[in-house]
Order: sequence, then structure tokens, then C-alpha cells
Amino acid sequence: MQKQAVSLKPIRSLEDALERCQMLGMRVSRQRRFILELLWHANEHLSAREIYDRLNNQGKAIGHTSVYQNLEALSSQGIIESIERCDGRLYGNISDSHSHVNCLDTNQILDVHVQLPEEVIRQVEEQTGVRITDYSINFYGYRKPH
Repeated sequence: MQKQAVSLKPIRSLEDALERCQMLGMRVSRQRRFILELLWHANEHLSAREIYDRLNNQGKAIGHTSVYQNLEALSSQGIIESIERCDGRLYGNISDSHSHVNCLDTNQILDVHVQLPEEVIRQVEEQTGVRITDYSINFYGYRKPH
């Protein structure tokens, strides 16, 4: 028996993420909900340690192990984004195709939506012989002094 590919609705909000958990048969525990809420409201990529610290600072008691296990489960199911870095893994909410701004002085990774001009995409296609259907760009820089 062949498995049929199920067309999944893209995750664009906290509600979509919670709905995907339920669709996949994942229990939406209190801790899992706390983590998803934090990631959707933070709008940046955080380490497991930062997630743990922020939740506990908000008075939401959650253990280290619970944070790590939930992040692993959510990222392995594609409900949250996981980015590997040399200094560890960072987690963020999933959204439509997006690019990343890597802030070198704060080590933050911020999501940014950038639309490349059509002529740039055509140039890449001509150079590579590949039809571009999607893209993600990594930007690097420092915070501007105020």
C-alpha cells in the first residue's frame, strides 16, 4: 500500500502551529503551548537555554529536559524552525519562505522577508541552468549605533 502525500496547509501563525500538532496527533501540553507562544511572540531565533530562561522569568515553570524534548519534537515535525550554528541550535517560528539577518554583535538571527527583483532571479537561473522556485538569503552585519 502506497502512502499518499498529504498537502499540508502552511504554518503562518500560532494557531496554525497548534492545529498542526493536533493533526499530527501530538499532545498540546501546557509546556508545548508555552514554547510555541514564546516563539511566535519573540519573532527571533532563540537557543533552548534562552527559551528556558524566558519562560521561567515569565513565571511559567518548565524544566530544562522538557524544553529540550519539546523543541526536538516540534522541530522534527516541521512545526518550528531549527537552525544549526557552530555554537548550538537556535529555534524560531516557521513562516513562509524568508531570509535571515545574522546580527554579529548580538548573535541574534532575525527573520526578514525580501523580494528579489525578477532580473536577479533570471540572472541566477542563466548562470546555473536551474529554475528558481524559492530562495532564502543570509545577511550578516552589526547593529547600527543609535
